[in-house]
Amino acid sequence: MELLGAIFFALLGVIIGSFLNVVILRFNTGKGSGGRSMCLSCTKQLTWTELLPVVSFFALGRRCRECKSKLSWQYPLVELTTAALFLVIFYIQLPLLYAGSILFFCVTTGLLLVIWSMFVVVFVYDLYHKIIPNQLAYSLAVFAFVYRMILIPYETWMTTPVLLDICAGFIFFIPFWFLWRISRGAWIGLGDGKLALSIGWLLGFVTGASAIILAFWIGALVGVGLLLISKLNKSFANITMKAEIPFAPFLIIGTLLGFIAPMDFFGFDLLFSLF
Repeated sequence: MELLGAIFFALLGVIIGSFLNVVILRFNTGKGSGGRSMCLSCTKQLTWTELLPVVSFFALGRRCRECKSKLSWQYPLVELTTAALFLVIFYIQLPLLYAGSILFFCVTTGLLLVIWSMFVVVFVYDLYHKIIPNQLAYSLAVFAFVYRMILIPYETWMTTPVLLDICAGFIFFIPFWFLWRISRGAWIGLGDGKLALSIGWLLGFVTGASAIILAFWIGALVGVGLLLISKLNKSFANITMKAEIPFAPFLIIGTLLGFIAPMDFFGFDLLFSLF
């Protein structure tokens, strides 16, 4: 049954990933997510054989069958990444099935699938446009908050760790807002602060704080690496200290690492245990 579940979630992830590609490409373009898919170069409507997730991309030799224009690697990468995320969610949630909590498994897993699907859209969209749409940021926050509230046992509501988890989204938003305010948006975008809402409620206060710090570390390492590359390779000379690098992907990577392996860089758990 575990193998069948893993196969189901992987296939579901590939299919959902294909849909997410449509959302990413059409979001804020005035086009809905419905309607026939078409080649972005020649506008030829695609047949079902050209729309098979992952398979069609490689079967067509990464080219449109009609105009021979190259297809973006975004398509298979998003589909395979979504499949991998769905598999991760399945195995993290699997103990609930073994414990017989089938309803709790279905509800929380459904929320996680939606949340991480939206994270995929934000990740790619921010890479392309360097902006996080409010619709996505606020929707993510709502789903993450519902997920957090479902996780909390009634008898623990008035404990300090739980109260911090409930307030984590707002707590994490404040420093982002402060940096955005004093720099007038030069240092960081307010969209990153809105994304921090969902990070706080998805991971809770302890792991969420560590995930955000980890995102800053990863972002700093990547930034320094890009600057070094620009010094060594003139084709990347446009990368300078003033270059705008989207931060949402780093936040999402940090969140994923915290989701897979909860972390506590600041020793909050030890502190809470003393009270």
